[in-house]
Amino acid sequence: MLLSSSSVFPERTAAAFQLAAALGYDGLEVMVWTDAVSQDGGALRGLAQHYGVPVRSVHAPCLLVTQRVWSPDPWERLRRSAELAETLEAPTVVVHPPFSWQRDYARNFGEGLAEIADRHPDLRFAVENMYPVRMAGRQFVPYVPGWDPTEAGYPAYTLDLSHCAASHTDSMEMADRMGDALAHVHLGDGTGEGRDEHLVPGRGTQPCAEVLRSLAGRGFTGSVAVEVSTRGARSRAVREADLRDALDFARQHLGTPSPVDA
Repeated sequence: MLLSSSSVFPERTAAAFQLAAALGYDGLEVMVWTDAVSQDGGALRGLAQHYGVPVRSVHAPCLLVTQRVWSPDPWERLRRSAELAETLEAPTVVVHPPFSWQRDYARNFGEGLAEIADRHPDLRFAVENMYPVRMAGRQFVPYVPGWDPTEAGYPAYTLDLSHCAASHTDSMEMADRMGDALAHVHLGDGTGEGRDEHLVPGRGTQPCAEVLRSLAGRGFTGSVAVEVSTRGARSRAVREADLRDALDFARQHLGTPSPVDA
């Protein structure tokens, strides 16, 4: 079980290593963002060695707030993410579909992703399912060709359960659509209220337990990362309790596999 470093925000990347080690996580997913440590392979290697927590996945800087990390060029950000993953011996790079205003990037996204993957054959570039945005009673999709990457088709996917809730999609159905290309899971929950909540699994309405129990039957060989929001935690102790609950939930249900219907 991995801990996404985004789960400790607003604490910084170093705190994610500390908490992962203290709580017994097996590794870390590094969210590359404005924290300089998250961008620095040497610093991350040092933290991994110090705490005994390896980095097993790298989340490319695809968020609105990370559009200037490393470079304004999204291809350069993806190339740097691949290089960081190789430096850390992390087999997975998580990437979002292009934003609709990234026209050049979106136009050749599939082909460009394949070219980068060819240059980094030991990595899997797992495209993540997203969700429509609802504002002032209206809905729009800020991604091209859409929020559901299975409609375009990619060699590898990240299944995000909180994003499924925000898009009013059942996570089991999304996992079915991803099929054998499911490479990585972001474990969080949501209530289906139309926003991205990243709740501790079991505190929303997504079938988190069912998805985890189904992974063995799907032949899943990737990794699962707890990606929950603790920014509202009133103290470090509350944040630790939430991250411990998420880890306990994951281990309980990953350890009780169930068959997947053909």
